Amino acid sequence: MIYQNDLDYRRPPADFDRSLVWSAVLLLGLGTVMVYSASIAIAEAGRGTDGQSTYYLVRHGAYVVVGLMAGAVAFQVPMRTWHACSPYLFLAGLALLALVLVPGIGREVNGSRRWIPLLIVNLQPSEFMKLFVVLYAAHYTVRKAAHLASFRRGFLPMLAVILVIGSLLLLEPDLGAFVVVTCIIMAVLFLGGMRLGLFTGLTGLLGIGLLLLVWARPYRLQRFLGFMNPWDDPYGKGYQLSHALIAFGRGEWLGVGLGGSVEKLFYLPEAHTDFLLAVIAEELGFAGILAVMLLFAVLLVRAFIIGRQAAVRERPYAALVAQGIGVWLGVQALINMGVNMGVLPTKGLTLPLMSFGGSSIVANCIALAVLLRVDWENRQLMKGFAA
Repeated sequence: MIYQNDLDYRRPPADFDRSLVWSAVLLLGLGTVMVYSASIAIAEAGRGTDGQSTYYLVRHGAYVVVGLMAGAVAFQVPMRTWHACSPYLFLAGLALLALVLVPGIGREVNGSRRWIPLLIVNLQPSEFMKLFVVLYAAHYTVRKAAHLASFRRGFLPMLAVILVIGSLLLLEPDLGAFVVVTCIIMAVLFLGGMRLGLFTGLTGLLGIGLLLLVWARPYRLQRFLGFMNPWDDPYGKGYQLSHALIAFGRGEWLGVGLGGSVEKLFYLPEAHTDFLLAVIAEELGFAGILAVMLLFAVLLVRAFIIGRQAAVRERPYAALVAQGIGVWLGVQALINMGVNMGVLPTKGLTLPLMSFGGSSIVANCIALAVLLRVDWENRQLMKGFAA
């Protein structure tokens, strides 16, 4: 007779983080459904769509497929190769940010020059620059680990990098991307060993600089003041936010039902991009918003756990890359949610993995593939130690 104890029924450990994969897949899937729901009306009435209700759905689906394929390729690249190539990727990102400003090359939409036309699609360099900044900031932090306590030798060179990137982004203008990039750099430096006192002081100075940038441009100041009380000018500077808040109010606990949003019917601008969360709130209610928040929370927590595991295994570059990706996606999601809910000034930032936008989706998928690569290498090391 064979007893159960005589057999080992334990499953072999997985080669990837299932929680991370499922949270990303669910966000991509829900985003695809909601982009379709939010874009039907504008697709049927928009220019260049031929009245096809599935116009944005087809394009978004294609972006997701391309993103998954790019992610599959990125996953095959070892972290040591990302480490070696990160300065060159960063320089390529700077070149693209400069190229987008060249008349005749960069494409201007709604007063912003952020895209480079590539036949049937538009490339937005700032989305890929966020990934390149994560890779380069981790590279810099590891290389300068012994000097991070020094303002002159540790932070000053990176401050020059922030100013160069900021100058290019503000010329587009894209203040939202600049804020995200700055948060990534500061977080990676802090996680890499920057002293708390220095980090706090520099964060305060950067915050003051951000306020000065807002004050320097009247339209930014109007947005900043408008979000505090959008009902003062609901047909002007408070238009987007007031309709987003109406969408949240209509959704209540369980929403009005998938496809039942009224605000997406030409009331809420950018319903399928920057304000997709408002449509989710209206159609799926508080339950839908809570589900999205929980999925992003899982993604963020797993990124930091993977980074911690890499640090324990003495892989500082991989650890900082993993946590930097978590900071990027977490900060951008937080800003987008804050804008939709009226607790932050209106900024043109997409909801990662969900909003319509080819460059954003592809860059997010590549970033998650790199994160999974860090996790995979961690697990291979563990298997090696076990053997």
